[in-house]
Amino acid sequence: MTVHPSLQPYADAWTHSIEAISELVLPLPEREWNRATPCPGWSVRDVVSHVIGIECEQLGDPRPIHTLPRDLRHVVDEFTRYMEVQVDVRRHHTAPEMTSELEYTVIRRARQLRNEKRDPATMVRGPLGEQVTLEEALRLRAYDVWVHEQDLRAALGAPGNWDSPGAYVARDMLLSGLPKVVAKKAGAPANSAVVLDVHGALEFMRTVRVDAAGQGTLDKAPSLGPAVTLTMDWETYVRLAGGRVRPRAVADRVKVEGDPDLAEAILAHFSVTP
Repeated sequence: MTVHPSLQPYADAWTHSIEAISELVLPLPEREWNRATPCPGWSVRDVVSHVIGIECEQLGDPRPIHTLPRDLRHVVDEFTRYMEVQVDVRRHHTAPEMTSELEYTVIRRARQLRNEKRDPATMVRGPLGEQVTLEEALRLRAYDVWVHEQDLRAALGAPGNWDSPGAYVARDMLLSGLPKVVAKKAGAPANSAVVLDVHGALEFMRTVRVDAAGQGTLDKAPSLGPAVTLTMDWETYVRLAGGRVRPRAVADRVKVEGDPDLAEAILAHFSVTP
């Protein structure tokens, strides 16, 4: 148990997902590590490398000194370049090397979390080296490992944990980006509302309300006359909002009611992760 209860849900979610990842990859033969995942440009090995690398950075380990190849098409900006270093440096590691490093990293991080005594508001290093609160850093890690657990499950044909503790962290993280998608990127008109209705392993309804100044806010109260209602299952929502699939590819799994042009604009900008 951590000293501060506000950290515990994120520690629990992280633990659940990181242990699931370990169980998924431990028995994999060498050839399975090269399977493509829904995460653009990354194989099973790459996803696990990313998880190891970021956890090592959270432990305070120095980043590797490594020059990236120039032919990586999914590396398109500073964020993806930063993230790719920890991945590319492990691209030739064998399955035993990967699983042993993952196991050792998980042991170290679990020990760090068990012994965490700092206040949740303490400023620490974030995923890009920026300063964030300890609570936010742990929330981001709980979200990230759950999303990548799902990437691995999709690649390996092992679905599961769509309603695990990490799923609830992911729900709140993805929803936090929805007002910007609706109000700013899609340009929903002032004094309008857009409803998202999600069913499946996680069920919820949220309304984005756009005020007279064009600012979007999120609430749980339904809207009587929304400009658009989008209905989809939880897995489709995660894949769309997480940038794992294009709207056209899952059009048959998304029900649209209301203004079709606004709905198309919202779905075109639906991804809220890099």
